Amino acid sequence: MEYDQSKYKVRTWKNPMMLHWIVNPGLAFNELVLGQRVPKIMLIERNDSKSLQEKTFVPCPHCGTIHSGQKWSVENNAFKNWFGLYCDACGKIIPCLRNITSWVLMTLTYPLWFWLKDSRKSRWLERQPVRYKNLNLTNQPSPYEGRGWIRQGLYWGLLMWIMMAVIFPLIDGSGITVKNLLIGIPVWAVGGLGFGYTMKLIMGKGRASSQSI
Repeated sequence: MEYDQSKYKVRTWKNPMMLHWIVNPGLAFNELVLGQRVPKIMLIERNDSKSLQEKTFVPCPHCGTIHSGQKWSVENNAFKNWFGLYCDACGKIIPCLRNITSWVLMTLTYPLWFWLKDSRKSRWLERQPVRYKNLNLTNQPSPYEGRGWIRQGLYWGLLMWIMMAVIFPLIDGSGITVKNLLIGIPVWAVGGLGFGYTMKLIMGKGRASSQSI
């Protein structure tokens, strides 16, 4: 599928932010538990008068519909997308990236869930049309605005701490230790704040540009 590159920047897994979704082990929780997903292709409108959130679009490779990315904002359908992003125009699933850690965990636990996959996917698809009614697609404030970046950053740091100090040691057999738990708290708190502030700068870039014109 071809896109008007004079109007959109095409983002794939090679983009740093999308690559981050693939390699960050902490985001396996978001993907497997919360059902947050990132499409394989995103279009960013070449319009500096809008925020990144406003100018993000998701194309459906099946029917060609270009959806506003705000359909999958926190206020709408950011969660429960375990099988991918649902296209409410054609009823098919928009392909998404897979986090490496998620892939490893799913591979290791395959015997436990493979026989449930088809039935769960069918039930999930049946529920989707209702979720896409009466969505709020107006511009919504970024969760990183104001001091929101602190809350979001600490949340991200908490997930990373759980993954690195608790879940991974259980998986590799090294065991949970008090030392690693205590060291991880300041490390991931600082890392989380750094992540949150970086996201604040990225999400507000377009808005800042428009205000300076």
